[in-house]
Amino acid sequence: MIIALGFILPGVSGGVLAAILGLYERLLSFMAHPTKRWREDFPFFLPVGIGGLLGIALLSAPLAYLLTHAQVVVLWGFAGAIIGTLPALTATATARSPRDGIDWLWFLGTLVIGGFGLYFMSDLLGTLPANFIGFLVAGGLIALGVLVPGLSPSNLLLILGLFGPMLTGFKRFDLLGVYLPIAIGALITLAVFAKGVEFLLQHYHSRVHHFILGLVVASTVLILVPNPSAAESISYAHVTLTTWLASLVACIAGAALGWWMSRLEAKYK
Repeated sequence: MIIALGFILPGVSGGVLAAILGLYERLLSFMAHPTKRWREDFPFFLPVGIGGLLGIALLSAPLAYLLTHAQVVVLWGFAGAIIGTLPALTATATARSPRDGIDWLWFLGTLVIGGFGLYFMSDLLGTLPANFIGFLVAGGLIALGVLVPGLSPSNLLLILGLFGPMLTGFKRFDLLGVYLPIAIGALITLAVFAKGVEFLLQHYHSRVHHFILGLVVASTVLILVPNPSAAESISYAHVTLTTWLASLVACIAGAALGWWMSRLEAKYK
């Protein structure tokens, strides 16, 4: 249920939560080599999967309510949570080797190209529909958030306009229209990318994490920037001084929470 927070809370990575709980390495190994230890790992992770579904079901309704009635405050809180994790993400990126010029190119290139690409995605490709295909994509992004610690899929789902419809589907227990395509998309992504992610993290650790860092920074900025073409973009219309003060408090509290979670990961990883 705790790992499920990484599926639906922007700024929170399911991979990071799995690492805090001591499950990440075994989980990645199982996803990369599912037949190798099937008899041991499948029964071990079955209750984890059931707990994830329960967590999604229980948390979706209150989160959808908050986004509807206090969007600016909630999104600033989410952004703060992401900001709080940046020092730990930066430290992880240089944990195995010092930062070099290529790392900076990966970070800056992802920040600029990824940021502009995400901002203008709706203009270039149109709004990603909240249908079976759209939720297949959502499932793939959620799986990447588990595979790659520090990558929060909900940031990208907000920008793509799928986050709200996904929460609504979870809240309504829409098994065929939302749960099923997300599960299929996640399984396909795990089958295709688990071994690749394992290989890249082992052999190109610094490059991969600087790419992730650029994507995280770009998506965090875009959460707070209004975008008329994005369905779920933040809106500052009719925002009062009270809302701004509440947003500032939420941002600071979110940053403290993100930093605390990062410290937990460092302690228990």
